[in-house]
Order: sequence, then structure tokens, then C-alpha cells
Amino acid sequence: MKISTKGRNALKLMLDLATYDNGEPVKLRDIAKRQNISEKYLEQIVSVLQKASLVKSFKGAKGGYTLQYAPEKYTVGYILKTVEGDMTPVDCVSEKGNVCENRATCVCHRLWDMLYSAMNDVLEKITLADMLEWQNELLLDQYVI
Repeated sequence: MKISTKGRNALKLMLDLATYDNGEPVKLRDIAKRQNISEKYLEQIVSVLQKASLVKSFKGAKGGYTLQYAPEKYTVGYILKTVEGDMTPVDCVSEKGNVCENRATCVCHRLWDMLYSAMNDVLEKITLADMLEWQNELLLDQYVI
């Protein structure tokens, strides 16, 4: 399973909103500059996130976007599934996929199921708050006197 550019950029957008949360909406053009992502592309992503109620939109001169909830309420898995859809490595283990007719005798099915479970365990355990903490640790590690 490969996470698409859209999924990676959605995560960057959400992390940027968490990082620059000072009570004011964050402008998409500022996120685009900081993350080196096209503003037009971010508009497409934020539209999906807004429809799923992950972000709030504010209109006007001081408008922009904020997280709908606190960073600890968002799992990486939920963010990725919102923009990517199904995160299964193969169709036969997907909840929405075709039921494999060889499931009972297919050794590979067991492997794919284990992979899917392990991946979900990680993605659903890590929150946006965790990533914010990791980001702060990286910044501290780079700080030199």
C-alpha cells in the first residue's frame, strides 16, 4: 500500500493547522508557502477535509482554516482514510472489496490480513498531537547555540 501525494499533503496541511493555531484562522496561501504545496492543490484537499468536518472554514479578510477539534482527537488513520478512502493493501481484505472465493485455502490472505491489521494499529494509534510533539522534538534537536 502506498499513500498518495494527496494523503501526504492532507497530513501536512492538518499538521500545519495544528502548529500555527494561535486562535486565528490560518490562510491557505501561508500553508502553501510553508509546505511548498500548490495553493490550488491544497484547496482541493481542504474541501474534502471540510466536508468531513475535520476543519472549519472562515470567510473574509481574516478568514482561513482551523482544526475542528483538538489535535489529540485526530488519528493519522482517520485523516488518511478521509482523503484516500480504503487503506487496505489488497482488495480481498477490504471491508468494501470483493469477498475472496479462495479465502479458506489462500495462505496469502492471512498475510494481507496481518499486514492490514498492523498498519491500522499504527495509523489509529498515532494522533496529530503525537506528530506535533515529534515536530517540536525535531526542532529542538536542530536548535544550536
